[in-house]
Parts: sequence; structure tokens; C-alpha cells
Amino acid sequence: MKRIYLFGLLALFISATPLSAQIKFGIKGGLSSYNLSPNDLIITNSEALRELDIKVQQAELGIHFGIITQINLGGFFIQPEAVFNSNSVTFNIQDFRQADVISQTLSEKYQYLDIPVLLGPRLGPFRLGIGPVGHVFLNSTSELFDLSGYSQKFKELTYGWQGGIGIDLWKFQIDLRYEGNFSKFGDHITWNGTRFNFDQSPSRMLASLAITF
Repeated sequence: MKRIYLFGLLALFISATPLSAQIKFGIKGGLSSYNLSPNDLIITNSEALRELDIKVQQAELGIHFGIITQINLGGFFIQPEAVFNSNSVTFNIQDFRQADVISQTLSEKYQYLDIPVLLGPRLGPFRLGIGPVGHVFLNSTSELFDLSGYSQKFKELTYGWQGGIGIDLWKFQIDLRYEGNFSKFGDHITWNGTRFNFDQSPSRMLASLAITF
């Protein structure tokens, strides 16, 4: 139902656009970089003894690609998009459940459908835009399943916002954006039925190139 709502929102933006507006369609792709520096996630047992210490070691560069619609109304624009994105994060795990502490490096990969809607003024070829973004969870693969007690429970839909600057050159668009989110990083992590999360909301920098027609 939430996915139908998001796609319905995109359709509403397009159908409500005056016929006098200039509309462009295009495809885009680019790279993204997570900004993550949360405190360690410490998991204890029923006796308050430490079992696991999970630390974010590195957030890898992500990729994204999808379709865009740019609606130009005088000196303003509205740009809804549907973008597939894939990111991965590497964790350092210390396991205290054995006589000898075991340290290992494990990774997770996440895939989402992002639906941002940016709007703002046009200044010649430049655009200044800001707006909401919905993240529809698609899939995840994780090496953390190797650890006994680990499971995942992702929210189907999470929200955030994007803002940034873009430039239109002939049929090309170059965009640099910052993204903030309203959920905590790692809030999908479940250990023995209890949900955990890190103390930080994830943010990203996104750079992309689009071709319009």
C-alpha cells in the first residue's frame, strides 16, 4: 500500500502540471557515499554480560541509477525521480561468547528504491532544490547471518530529505546532493528477537549525471 501511495504521488505531480510547462524525461546514474561515525553497538545477554561489540568499520561507495522527470515552470522546477540504489557497510565484530574473544570483519549490502521529489528556483542553467525522499526497501544480503542469534527486520518504507545544486548543460544534468534521514542506522538489526540500532541517523552525499530527452 505504501509503495502504491508513493507511485501515486509521482503520477499526481505529473498529471497536475499545466500544459504550458516544459517537461523533460531522462535517465540518471551516479555514486553515493555514506557519512557514518556512530558509537559501537554493544549487545548483552539476560545477565547484562557483553556478548557482542559491533563497530562500523567502513561504508563503501554506493551506486544508483533510475529515471527522472523535470517539470519547468517559469523560474522554478519540480523533479520527481525513481532511483534504485545499492550500498554496503563493513562491520568489525568482537564476539565475547567464547573463552577466547573472536574478532572478524563482516559486511552487509542494502538495496532500496528511492523516490525523491525536489523543487526550487532556477538561476540560468543552475538549479537549487530541496524536498522529501522515500526509501522503499527491496533486498539485503548479509554476512552477519553467520553469527548465531542474528536476524533482520527492515521497515518497508523510511523517509528523509535531499537538497543540493544542479546544472543543466544541453541534454545533460549534473547534480550534487546531501541527504538526511529520519531513521537510525542499523535499526533493522535484531538479536534473539530484540531490535537494536546505532545512535546515528545515516546521511549521504550523492553525485549523479543524467541525460534528458
